[in-house]
Amino acid sequence: MIETASLTQPPLALREVSKRYGSILALDRVSLALEQGEFFGLLGPNGAGKTTFMSLVAGIRSPDSGQILLFDQPFEHRRLDQRKLLGFVPQSIALYEDLDAVENLRLFGRLYGLRGRLLEERIGEGLRAVQLFDRRASAVKTFSGGMRRRLNILASILHRPRLLLCDEPTVGVDPQSRNAIFEYLEDLNRDGMTIVYSTHYMEEATRLCSRIGIIDHGKVLALGTLDELLGELPASEQIRVARNETTAGSIAELRHFGEWAETQEAFVLSPSPEMRLSEFFAALERLRLSYRLVEVERPTLEDLFLHLTGNSLRDS
Repeated sequence: MIETASLTQPPLALREVSKRYGSILALDRVSLALEQGEFFGLLGPNGAGKTTFMSLVAGIRSPDSGQILLFDQPFEHRRLDQRKLLGFVPQSIALYEDLDAVENLRLFGRLYGLRGRLLEERIGEGLRAVQLFDRRASAVKTFSGGMRRRLNILASILHRPRLLLCDEPTVGVDPQSRNAIFEYLEDLNRDGMTIVYSTHYMEEATRLCSRIGIIDHGKVLALGTLDELLGELPASEQIRVARNETTAGSIAELRHFGEWAETQEAFVLSPSPEMRLSEFFAALERLRLSYRLVEVERPTLEDLFLHLTGNSLRDS
């Protein structure tokens, strides 16, 4: 359990933060602020600036310009009292493969100043939470990728940080382990921990995050809840009509409902702002087209990324 005492200040704020590596501008004047208890997602393709963002907030690197505030205080990576407020789960596994799970956790716990019974209690509690208690005496080198990822997360939160940074923690993880990681992080967040989670999987951001920042080429292009972000799209939904001989002869009668596009499998309607679904389905009934041929699709973060950048999130 997270300690009940809470800090009232915003856990994290960035003000016009930039970072350059030679000729590459990895972060470009990024500004944002987190609220206590948020599950914040940083969504973008590989090379968008997510890992640079995480390394600056974790104190591994320093920004070239701008300011990072941790609980309303300027962040100084040499201040141990500030660093103890943070937990960081890097992309690369940070474990000792020849040590077993408990030995790894004892090592990391002691680095955070934990000792004795408190440390052992947190190790046991954590191993049960990440479903690794039965493997506690096994060397990490015998673990699957998903098991290592779960242990890596546990090592980062033994000291009960106020703010947890997760830099693409499910890379190379099987679906079962990925779901276990999701459930563990959701439990931590429900218990009050503020989490920053970077990913290039829109499905992860959609499931986990209460607020999302979309980042590309070092810039945060959009910021908000899922509903707020999708509200930025010019069309709120699309309607797919299965393509066959029957529907092909009827589409001309439906042209006035908006803009139509065609794929190999379907006719795709982007409705006009004044269109009512009830009128559209009434027209289908008049044309004797079955509702089973029609699918109403809500826009996704993939659609928003395409709208903002002109590129697919997966292909960027």
